[in-house]
Amino acid sequence: MRSSRHFWATSPSMIPPITTALLAAAIFVADTATDLEIAVAVFYVAVVLLSLNFCRTRGVWLVFAGCVALTVLSFALTRTGSLQSGLINCIISISAIGATTYLALKIESAKAAVHEARAQLAHVARVTTLGELTASIGHEVNQPITGVVTSGNACLRWLSAQPPNLEKAKQAVERMLRDANRASDIIGRIRGLAKRAPPEERKWLSINDVILETLALTRSEIEKSGISLQMQLAEDIPLALADRIQLQQVILNLTINAIEAMSADGPRQLLIRTVRDGTGSAIVAIHDSGGGLEAGKIARLFDAFYTTKREGMGLGLTISRSIVEMHGGRLWAETGTPRGAVFQFTLPIEGKTVA
Repeated sequence: MRSSRHFWATSPSMIPPITTALLAAAIFVADTATDLEIAVAVFYVAVVLLSLNFCRTRGVWLVFAGCVALTVLSFALTRTGSLQSGLINCIISISAIGATTYLALKIESAKAAVHEARAQLAHVARVTTLGELTASIGHEVNQPITGVVTSGNACLRWLSAQPPNLEKAKQAVERMLRDANRASDIIGRIRGLAKRAPPEERKWLSINDVILETLALTRSEIEKSGISLQMQLAEDIPLALADRIQLQQVILNLTINAIEAMSADGPRQLLIRTVRDGTGSAIVAIHDSGGGLEAGKIARLFDAFYTTKREGMGLGLTISRSIVEMHGGRLWAETGTPRGAVFQFTLPIEGKTVA
């Protein structure tokens, strides 16, 4: 209850448990050994706040209990100074520690609730987008299945021939396996996008590979709409630390928006490109040849529930920007040249180039 020392941490997230314990010990020694009429034990609130980085709720309450016990023990061991002042400082310190613990846990609980709500919203947006692509996805899955049936019938014919043509039958079986694996890959990507992905599933990924995987779900939609697709994917893009499902969601949403922005009676060209920007980031750009963007409304595009679609939710771009920003990048829109719109986002990348 007696010291003027000010304890300060440079970065709470980097403070390990042992350092927190040493801080608590230093506060206890200062509180017990000095006779200044100051509530030194109030600095235990720093110990409680630091414990949030490595303890769950129960652990934080245990840290709180330990700090209170050290405060009372220090009061009992202190032989100098005014007894009345020491008692008042002890009560002040315990009250401050208790209030800080309660408020800190309430704030952490609120943050967790917001994070969960965002995850739920992102999941809903993904499922809604997949719903819009039902026909395209069905066509993508049906193609390899049709291939399996065709190759199977061919295999039977080659085996029924006199004499059986085993080499042709073998080639037919190989085609069956290739088509079956292709169908399995498509279904796997759909399941990945539709399910609730675990939080912070970030791995070192090739951005170009993620783009190609995502476009596999929209290929039929692009062909059916008579859109000319061009891809300019830089080969020197290093790996990016990203959540594959979330990154696919951003690319899928921007691609679907671009497809829907192009009218049937105008040019229908879609360009997707990647490039290094020279500042430790990669840029992914999706350029459509639609009617473009109104200058006065570009800033509103990323507002929640703002939409230019008749049946849109107005959440796709909002969620996409949130995902990109959580990855340390940024997402923005520009009017295209000579026409259309360009949606671009950046992602921090590793220094090592993909082989």
